[in-house]
Amino acid sequence: MDLATLIGFIASVGLFAWALINGTGGNLGGFWDTPSVIIVIGGGISTTLLSVRLERFLSFIKVVRNAFFNKIQPADFLIRKLVSLSEVARREGILALQSQIEEIDNKFVANGLQMIVDGTDAETVKTLMQYEMDSIDMRHTEGKQVIDLLGKYGPAYGMIGTLVGLVIMLQNMDDPKKIGPGMAVAILTTLYGAIIANMICLPLSDKLNNRHSQEMLALTIAQAGILGIQAGDNPRVLEMKLAAFLDPRRRADLSEKK
Repeated sequence: MDLATLIGFIASVGLFAWALINGTGGNLGGFWDTPSVIIVIGGGISTTLLSVRLERFLSFIKVVRNAFFNKIQPADFLIRKLVSLSEVARREGILALQSQIEEIDNKFVANGLQMIVDGTDAETVKTLMQYEMDSIDMRHTEGKQVIDLLGKYGPAYGMIGTLVGLVIMLQNMDDPKKIGPGMAVAILTTLYGAIIANMICLPLSDKLNNRHSQEMLALTIAQAGILGIQAGDNPRVLEMKLAAFLDPRRRADLSEKK
C-alpha cells in the first residue's frame, strides 16, 4: 500500500467534508441533487464508453488499484541485484546464472538473463528487451486512458448541466418555486464535475504517471545491467554505470548500503 496516495485521498475527502459540515451546520441535503449526479457521472461514463473499448473500460478498477499499491522494485535494490549477478557471471561464467533465474521475481530481468544464458547475441537481446519496454509503455498509456477521459468529460458535463439548469431557471422566472431547482442543477453540476476531476481523476492520473516513470527507469536499468553482464563488465564498473541513472543522494545511499 502506498501511504502517500492513501493519506492524500483521505485528507482531501476529509477536508472537503469538514468544510461542508462546518459551513452548513451539518445540513448537507442542499449539496445533493439527483439530476446533477446523473448528468455528470452518467454523462462522463457514457462518453468514456463511447471513446474506448469495453475491455479497456472494465479494467478501470485494476488500473486504479495500481495507484494505491506499489509493486515496483526500488532502483537501488535492482542495481545491487544486477551487480551481484555480474559477480556470479564473472566468477563462474554466464551459464552459472541459470540457477539464479528461478529465484528472480522480476520477469523482465529473468527473461533477459535467460536470453544471455541461451547465447543470444547482444544486439538481439537489446532489441527484444526494447520491444518489451515499448509494449509496457503502450499498455500503461492505454491503462490510464479511462481515468484521463473521466477527468476530462466530468467537468465538461458539469458545464453542460450548468447550461441546462440556467435554461430551466430562465423558463420559470415567473414561478419563484421553480427557480431554486434550476439553480441547484446549474451550480451543483459544476461542483460535481470539479470534484470528479480535481479530487479523484487528475490526482490518480498523475500518480500513475509517476508509477510509470519509476517502472520505465527500472526497466532501463535492468536492460543496461543485463547487457553489461553479457559484455563481461567488471562488477564495480557495472555498478558505476547503473548508478548514473540515480540522483546523487541515492547514489550515496547505494554506496553506504553496499
